[in-house]
Amino acid sequence: MGKTRDHLGRPVVAVTGMGVVSSLGQGVDDNWAALTAGKSGIHRITRFPTDHMRTTIAGTVDFLFPDEVRSPVLSERLARLAAEEAVSESGIGAPGDFPGMLFMAVPPVEIEWPARRDFFAGTDGATGDAYDRMIQSVLQLNDPDTYEFALYGCVADRIADHFGTRGAPIGLSTACASGASAIQLGVEAIRRGDTEAALVIGTDGSVRIEGLVRFSLLSALSTSNDDPEKASRPFSKDRDGFVMAEGAGALVLEDYDAARARGAKILGIVRGIAEKADDFHRTRSTPDGKPVIAAIRQALEDGGAAIEDVDYVNAHGTGTPENDKMEAMSLEAVFGERMKSLPISSNKSMIGHTLTAAGAIEAVFSLKTILSGVVPPTINYETPDPSIPLDVVPNVARNVPVSMVLSNSFGFGGQNACLLIAAEPA
Repeated sequence: MGKTRDHLGRPVVAVTGMGVVSSLGQGVDDNWAALTAGKSGIHRITRFPTDHMRTTIAGTVDFLFPDEVRSPVLSERLARLAAEEAVSESGIGAPGDFPGMLFMAVPPVEIEWPARRDFFAGTDGATGDAYDRMIQSVLQLNDPDTYEFALYGCVADRIADHFGTRGAPIGLSTACASGASAIQLGVEAIRRGDTEAALVIGTDGSVRIEGLVRFSLLSALSTSNDDPEKASRPFSKDRDGFVMAEGAGALVLEDYDAARARGAKILGIVRGIAEKADDFHRTRSTPDGKPVIAAIRQALEDGGAAIEDVDYVNAHGTGTPENDKMEAMSLEAVFGERMKSLPISSNKSMIGHTLTAAGAIEAVFSLKTILSGVVPPTINYETPDPSIPLDVVPNVARNVPVSMVLSNSFGFGGQNACLLIAAEPA
């Protein structure tokens, strides 16, 4: 029996397990039911005071973690829940003995202000450089967890220990493209023959005061606080920014032949990957959209697909005025007249923007779209934008046969990543 190869002679990369946690719920089934029903997970922030804040809403996972915890700790907890679901569904290996590599997207890890204040109070007038003072204060406070997270960014290390993955755990952070970037690293490792399996995770638990302030200073966040569920309005004319959110998505990737040999159920194929950098501005995209256009075309080329093969676009669709217009313009440049009838929708209208987790969560939702033949809607679409004349699947899910999805992820700092996700080959 011959080996299964793609159009470039590379191993085909299959998905055999997936898991997700978002503001809509825990688990793929609960999330998918809420997503296709057009429900919103956005609500008022209750974990910390928001007095005098311009934005007081977010997509937090309060139903699981109602109390405020440090961002790295919450990111690890969310990642573990999503990965446990994915590994369990895949049926690969024994518990705690994953037979492959770990690629993980995590938010930038730093010491948050409450911990900094504690550290400063614990220095007792210590002299020396900042590094020495931090070590002394940690020892006095007896808080090794905070020290470890801050110094090493060890979320991936802890996840690797828990699941027993092989080799050095890879932790990466490429802004809002991180989840898709992690998937690409997993795909590339399998294609190269470095591993037959990869556990890929995107996680983010960084909804905290500092994050809200920073994004507010960039004028990136929605300030539609009066009606939280209607605040995220991708592609609408009255969109006013994105809504921060928490969550995690996980995929088990395998060499297609190895997965079939062990009798695994194939959920789909990661057929094409692409990433292009944009050095125009820290937060703004090149006005002509060239890097995004190039990323979309590269994903199609990498997957050996034509524009006619794509049945649905899972948009980045943040709800910021500039991003949505740029994404629409770029898609029209690639797909031409086809974009007038090609469904495109944004999951962020319901779950908010999960930042480093977004690409992985949306890959899970893209697979569910293929498996169910249901395209999730873009909710809160009440005021169409004449400059974006696209079929955004407004407000209500749609039954559409889908065999290939283009999933876009674009991040601050010029990170543009695209995934081409497809049904199992016949």
